[in-house]
Amino acid sequence: MARHVSRRPPRAHWLLLLFGSLILLAELCLHGYVSHAGGEGTAATPHRPALPAVEPLTGTGPVLRIAADGTVQRAQLPAGAVALTFDDGPDPRWTPQILDVLRQHRAHATFFVIGSKVNQYPDLVRRIVAEGHELGVHTYTHTELAAVPAWRQRLELSLTQNAIAAATGRTTQLMRPPYSSTADAVTAADLAALRTAGAAGYLAVLTDQDTDDWRRPGVDAIVAAAKPKDGTGAVVMLHDGGGDRSQTLEATRRILTGAPGVRFVTVSEGLGLPAPPAATFDVTARGVALRWTQSVAAWLSTLLLWLLMLGTGLAVLRLVLQVLAAGVHGRRARRLRGRARYLGPVSVIVPAFNEAANIAATVRSLLANDYPGLEVIVVDDGSTDATAAIVEGLRLPGVRLIRQRNAGKPAALNTGVAAARSALLILVDGDTVFEPDAVGQLVQPFTDPGVGAVSGNTKVANRRGLLGRWQHLEYVVGFNLDRRMFDLGECMPTIPGAIGAFRRQALIDVGGVPPDTLAEDTDLTMAVLRAGWRAVYADRAIAWTEAPATLRQLWRQRYRWCYGTLQAMWKHRRALTERGSAGRFGRRGLIYLLLFQVLLPLTAPLVDVYSIYGLFFLPAAKIAAVWCGFTGLQVLTTAYALRLDRESYAPLWTVPLQQIVYRQLLYLVVVQSAVAALLGGRQRWQAMARTGLATTAVPGQPSQRRDAPSLQSRR
Repeated sequence: MARHVSRRPPRAHWLLLLFGSLILLAELCLHGYVSHAGGEGTAATPHRPALPAVEPLTGTGPVLRIAADGTVQRAQLPAGAVALTFDDGPDPRWTPQILDVLRQHRAHATFFVIGSKVNQYPDLVRRIVAEGHELGVHTYTHTELAAVPAWRQRLELSLTQNAIAAATGRTTQLMRPPYSSTADAVTAADLAALRTAGAAGYLAVLTDQDTDDWRRPGVDAIVAAAKPKDGTGAVVMLHDGGGDRSQTLEATRRILTGAPGVRFVTVSEGLGLPAPPAATFDVTARGVALRWTQSVAAWLSTLLLWLLMLGTGLAVLRLVLQVLAAGVHGRRARRLRGRARYLGPVSVIVPAFNEAANIAATVRSLLANDYPGLEVIVVDDGSTDATAAIVEGLRLPGVRLIRQRNAGKPAALNTGVAAARSALLILVDGDTVFEPDAVGQLVQPFTDPGVGAVSGNTKVANRRGLLGRWQHLEYVVGFNLDRRMFDLGECMPTIPGAIGAFRRQALIDVGGVPPDTLAEDTDLTMAVLRAGWRAVYADRAIAWTEAPATLRQLWRQRYRWCYGTLQAMWKHRRALTERGSAGRFGRRGLIYLLLFQVLLPLTAPLVDVYSIYGLFFLPAAKIAAVWCGFTGLQVLTTAYALRLDRESYAPLWTVPLQQIVYRQLLYLVVVQSAVAALLGGRQRWQAMARTGLATTAVPGQPSQRRDAPSLQSRR
């Protein structure tokens, strides 16, 4: 309706938002992928059946070299040489203690490390190498190689090699498949995976002595299982990560002290293998990039988890405060409610631009009110339809029509205010239908001389479809519960354009309706509060309005509201540091709006991305419990709000669906508005096509409440 210089709404940020969300999801998925790297003895351990070897291996020894033609060569450590090997590390608790024990006994060992843990604890890996031990690949996420395709097998090996290179500057030619044991237990699927490793240049190191220490069978059992038979050379499998390794630590100490004449060597030393070459620049660079990517993914996951917890806590706190405030407000309203008083003449100003569908019903509903002697002023703001002609054709007493060129809603309101004769003014949108007692209920708070503005209770008339039900619930919960709380806190930020009343003196004090923002009702209310007046909520003053019937119309309406609210918040930001009523509004109302209507919606896309991540990587039962708990709390709050507003509970079934579509649309509106506000420029008024549903779809139109005393004949 307003005449503003139009700027095309920005669009490039949607691509940035989509691209950023995909990158964030990829980072979170990487974190989920690597953080579920476990080890024997963890939840990640598969329950493999004890199958005999499908393809027996010839020769002896636990070290396998597989040639390009598939030929398998096996190697055995020489007599008297024992290679202690530790899987599933590095672990920040157990690995350093095991290294201390090895150093005390001047023994060397081989550590088969998980690549993701190498990136987590690179300093620990460097210590392993610095103290003369060697490293081997144990995959990047401790996955069972035989159970994944060949491309995944190669990826697991190469990522771990890159991580080792970034941490130490070295490479390794040794690998051990997770969940492996002796060579006699190799199946055909295992052998196929080992061939993939062999093609990449790796030696597969299995074991001669599988201690099963991950089962924690006791120190004595681990020591007995580690002892080679008849003094032969052996590879001994132990674990320094993946769980409680206290038994392994003590067993290692006893193994080293109870084996006279045994040489404890690395696998390469025992087999006489040459030292592997230093890592090339490209391998090291890939490893460094991988480590940083994994670190950022872990940081983002932690940050989003804290944001989710903070946002959930604030949302729950808001619901609790709303419910408590609504109860207090309701009790106070019941105490103050008595016989309605006649407070003198009232002027109703109706700015109208192309409101032909609803204007007749609006005017008739005003004149049908039980408050005597109403003056109704319709200001036609240059309509291009039959709005003015319809008002003239009504020929109703007490109705004045003023025509003006299109100058915007604030200008139309100011024109009506200037022409009005009363000290109490009601500002009404041209698509609003009043209940018969709404005017009398709306002006009752003016018995308090400190009240300068009163908000009525706006209800959605066209609520039969799913979109209408969602808006109906939003009005009842999001708007009216908030208004009860704002009333108690003396920080009401908005007197709605659909039904609001003002003292003329309050409007004079602020210079009339301001034209500076797209949300002139919010801008005006904030100015009234800063001028020292109070704004209150009259829940019994009910008016019906036509809500947007399509998602496109809803988007345009909410974009205007949100963008205008941001403008008004910035315009009145100095209220944060002011004293008195202005300061109360600033430090309560503005901070509340900033937190719950700006910052939390702006973080909502991050929460949804984290939710998608959680569906794949977090325990399903916990995700379902959190969602059901929060949704259940919302359902209960909505039911309470419906009860306060004397509404049916029938729409409650749509509350869970709000979280899937409606909530996303509203927070995307905030994103669009915030970007537009940061880029600057004035946005044009988005007019909504009217259908007249406010007239035809009012439930029980009009509702006659027995507790609403008539004001007719009372002066």
